[in-house]
Order: sequence, then structure tokens, then C-alpha cells
Amino acid sequence: MIVQKAFKYRFFPTDKQAAQLARTFGCARYVYNLALEYRSKSWQQEKISIGYHDTASKLTEWKMEPEKAFLSEVSSVVLQQSLRNLDTAFTNFFEKRAQYPTFKSRRARQSARYATNAFSYRDGRITLAKQSDPLDIAWSRPLPDDAKLLSLTISRDTSGRYFVSILVETGLKPLKKAKAEVGIDVGVKTLATTSDGEKIENPRPLVRREKRLKRLQRRLSRKVKGGANRQKARLKVAKLHAKISDARRDTLQKFTTKIIRENQAIFVEGLNVAGMVKNHNLAKHIADAAFAEIFRELEYKAGWYGRTYFPLDKFFPSSKLCSSCGHLLDELPLCVREWGCPACGAYHDRDVNAAINIKRAGQYLLKLRKTTGSGARKVTPTRYQRRRSGVGIPRHNAIAFGGGRKSTY
Repeated sequence: MIVQKAFKYRFFPTDKQAAQLARTFGCARYVYNLALEYRSKSWQQEKISIGYHDTASKLTEWKMEPEKAFLSEVSSVVLQQSLRNLDTAFTNFFEKRAQYPTFKSRRARQSARYATNAFSYRDGRITLAKQSDPLDIAWSRPLPDDAKLLSLTISRDTSGRYFVSILVETGLKPLKKAKAEVGIDVGVKTLATTSDGEKIENPRPLVRREKRLKRLQRRLSRKVKGGANRQKARLKVAKLHAKISDARRDTLQKFTTKIIRENQAIFVEGLNVAGMVKNHNLAKHIADAAFAEIFRELEYKAGWYGRTYFPLDKFFPSSKLCSSCGHLLDELPLCVREWGCPACGAYHDRDVNAAINIKRAGQYLLKLRKTTGSGARKVTPTRYQRRRSGVGIPRHNAIAFGGGRKSTY
């Protein structure tokens, strides 16, 4: 299977390269903001829809203006890619996948995208346009032998680290078929619990470093704006944020890779993460756990390696359902981590019980989808299906939906 895959590496530019990259970042950001203002005003004032080709023509005019002559100091390909990025942002907005594009800030992460005609790759060394020396890249892992380079993105995070992300086209072989299947329940106290009873503790990278982060932020707020000491304090805060992000990313990548390697089918609960973070009591902890990132990584890795990723309906009562007899509780507060079933007397760990129910429900729905040929959305366990799930299906599958003689809804 041919896929597009990105490989990200850290590199260490020389002073000359860093100065050139700073100009490139600034020009790319400036063109993006200029084109955004141009497109927005054209629609607001004249009701004219402006696309990429219109802004590309306008870029030629901008470069001819004396006050914008600095745009010629960087690669024109980078500026064109910046306009393409803006066009993609508008496409995502019109298709309701994102908010309206906003102006880029010089204080945030800086980036510039290079097409294949704006860099060279020879003997494992990358040289950018407008630069004579190759980048000093820390090759933490080699590129695939059959990799075809499509583009690369140079970025500098707020802590001052430089990265190169290389987008390649390469072939991936599916993993050997595994016999195991797993259901996963995510949470705040325990990051993930599998139907096999395994628990992955939440490292809580933000909460563990929150005290130090607050102290550094207070110091930053006391510094005089525009001063050198304020810049030093800002850099300390940014480095701590980077450390938090790296710790979270490392944990999630290792966990999701392990799950994909060991299981043929992965069933997860359907959570409305965007709605959950509106709970002010749990928002910080939910964001720190990064539920959405767990699901995203499981989904794309399953697609890469021939695994099945199956999310359930968000209304499925995985925690309140007894995995032994199918009894459904009327309510189960979040503070209750263990509970006994009033119908059969079974005693459950809340998270393990939920993971087992997720696996059973997912297995039944996946089998139903393969049998009927229906789309996944049409066979998800909605409230209507759960009421009737005990009719005409085996008892162990009825239990998974709260059906059967002893269950109530």
C-alpha cells in the first residue's frame, strides 16, 4: 500500500542559516496575512470571491512595490506555498471543518513549506533554496529506501528549536494478522483501560509541572515588556511547555503503537471531546490526557497497518452496563470507580467493565456491518437499537447492548 507519511527531525542551523530562515518565516507569515486581508476585504466590500490564482497574481504585484521588495530575498516557492496554505484554510472553513482563517502571529510557532523545486536532497543531506550549506539534521531514524520526497516543512517552535518535517510517499506492508481484539476505555485518572484488564496510568504531564509553570508565568508577568529579561523569562516558559508536550506525545505514541501491533481490531468509545472540555471542572485534565489525539493516532495507524478501527456511538452506556448479566444502572456518578450489580451480584471495576462492554458491542456491530453491508453510522448502537438489541441476537451480544431478560433501559 502506498501512503504519504511525514518524518520529523530536529536540526541545528548555523547563524547564517538561522538569519535566512527568520527572513523566510517572516515573509511567509507576511504574505499569508496580506492575502487573508485581501480576500476578506474583497468579499466584505465588493462581494468578490478570491481564490489561490488571484492571490498568486497579486503576489507578483506586491513584490514589485518598493516597500515590499524584501519579499524577493526569500524563495518565491515558499511564498506560493503560503498562499496555498491559506487556500486550504478557506476550503476547510467552507466545508465546515474549521473556523474562519485568522492572522498568523510572530509570537507563535513559525513555519515555511518548501516544494521539491525549492530544496535538494543528495547523499542524505538537505539544502534549502537561498542557502549554500546543507542542514545539520539529527537523523533519529532513516527515511525508507523507497521514499519519494514530496515536500518539507521547516519550523521553529516557541522554545527556539528547529525541526524539518519531510513528507514522503512510501510503501507500507500490513502487519501479520493478529488473533486478539481489544476494547479501550479512556479516562482521566487512568489514561486507558483495555478489555484484557491492562491499565495505562495517566502521566499527567501538565498537572505534574503545573506548580513550576505557574511560578515561571508569574515571573514573566513581572518583567518589563520589550526587555531582555522578559525574553529570557518567556523562553523558560516556552521550554517547559515543550517538555510537557513532548512527554505527552511520547506516551501516546508508544501506547497506540503497542495496541496496533498486538490487536487486529480496536474498538473505542465514541466521545464528544469538544463538548467534554466545556466542563470547567474537568477541562484541564481532559485536555492534558488528549483523548482526541489517542483516537486520531489509533485511526491512522490502523489504516496504515491493516487493522480495524471501530468507534462506537457516543450514547452507548459502557460504564453503566453490567458485563456479566446485562443489567443497566439508572445512573453512575464519576466518583464511583467500583460497583456491584444489583441483578447478579457481580462486582466490577468501572473502567475494565466499560472496556469489556465496548469490545462486545464493537464485535457485534462489526459483524453486522460485514453481514448487511451497511455503513458504520447506520449500525452504531443508538438509543433506539439498544432498546431492541435483545431481540433476535445471541445472548452474549444482547448483553453488550443492555438487552436480555435482566437488563433495563
